[in-house]
Amino acid sequence: MKRVLFVCLGNICRSPTAHGVFQHVVDCGGLGAQVGVDSAGTAAYHVGNSPDPRSVSAAKSRGYDLSALRARQAIEADFQQFDYILAMDHSNLENLKDLCPESYEGHLGLFLDFAPNISESEVPDPYYGGSDGFGHVLDLVEEAAEGLLADIRRELN
Repeated sequence: MKRVLFVCLGNICRSPTAHGVFQHVVDCGGLGAQVGVDSAGTAAYHVGNSPDPRSVSAAKSRGYDLSALRARQAIEADFQQFDYILAMDHSNLENLKDLCPESYEGHLGLFLDFAPNISESEVPDPYYGGSDGFGHVLDLVEEAAEGLLADIRRELN
């Protein structure tokens, strides 16, 4: 079993989108029993809240369901449970590095590292922008999700 945690700042836009998209990709790939997926935020601003309605709407328009997801904060214990902890941007990656115990042997990095065909290194935060930003997040996340799944398939085989 491989476990993946997606992390952004508040866990209401980017990381739940990655969570929902990657869960869909995993399930469609027949690996639902072998890959666990979760998401969290480095800040506690929105703990217990549903994803941003704009994220939910954009995801739904592409066939992804985020409605059951609730925001939570990343904690040190996550490093004992997850094989991949993937940040949406450099700032959240630095926050995770501060939280990460020296004994962590999993993959801590940026999610877009799994999207070699994309020139961007960060998934931009769409929270303060228009609806186009949520579609752009989905474009990036869909590409990276395929690359991550390919990496996990190699590890499982």
